[in-house]
Amino acid sequence: MKSLRTALWMLIAAMVVAAINAGAADVKKIVLIAGQPSHGPGEHEFRAGVLLLKAGLDKVPGVEATVITNGWPADSGALAGADAIVLYMDGGDGHPAIQENHLAQLKEAMKRGAGLVCLHYAVEVPATNGGPEWLAWLGGYFEMNWSINPTWQAEFKQLPQHPITRGVKPFSTYDEWYYHMRFAPQGVTPILSTVPPEITREKPDGPRSGNQFVRARKGMSEDLAWAYERPDGARGFGLTGGHFHKNWSNDDFRKLVLNAIIWSAKAEVPPDGVTSSLTPHELNQNLDPKAPKKP
Repeated sequence: MKSLRTALWMLIAAMVVAAINAGAADVKKIVLIAGQPSHGPGEHEFRAGVLLLKAGLDKVPGVEATVITNGWPADSGALAGADAIVLYMDGGDGHPAIQENHLAQLKEAMKRGAGLVCLHYAVEVPATNGGPEWLAWLGGYFEMNWSINPTWQAEFKQLPQHPITRGVKPFSTYDEWYYHMRFAPQGVTPILSTVPPEITREKPDGPRSGNQFVRARKGMSEDLAWAYERPDGARGFGLTGGHFHKNWSNDDFRKLVLNAIIWSAKAEVPPDGVTSSLTPHELNQNLDPKAPKKP
């Protein structure tokens, strides 16, 4: 009888351990990386932005969000086990993701099936250094002398049916909305699309301003945010807005990004989207100390 009770207790203990391990395996790990301070007050507030996104993600059951601030993590193992990686940082030639062995670190995470989310300037990488990887992992990127970065009031009157748009109502924000991205030929689903003001196409030619390719699309709709389903089943999301920190106070803008992060990690987006609230005080917490703009 004693041996039977012992066996039963051992069986129960094994079942409890199995349940705990199964629950741990279901937790989606999301790593958000904020770049170093950039631009003037209220612009490119990467640290404050990822911290408020974390606050929203922390309310989602089964999600564990970790924030790394002030640039790329010094710990090479920081991305281990991540189901999604969110980059909110300066891009271009100085993009932290293309420095040292950081692309190799991302490649390992992508091989495991991690999702990739890039916000605002983080969607820009050089065509020959990061461009092929962004096409493969994110589904698109800002390419110099092809894409442009005007600041304008974008109105999103219609949204597609997609897990990322659950609970998101049409909205409008004034932002530095890049457009005319270089996109992968397949797997890309536009999430935010609208027709830009024609004046944004008519700036003089420059690496990030007007060019013949965008002028040839006069009157056409442009895609400003997109979802990407990679051939291996992993996911990516790119958002070209996010320059002005105050736009995170827009509930629909914020919900769309939170939904996208959850979706990129292959977690289930709630039927009404990720609900979060943000007071003016909370919005202005964690801003980087920056010198005021010169008049």
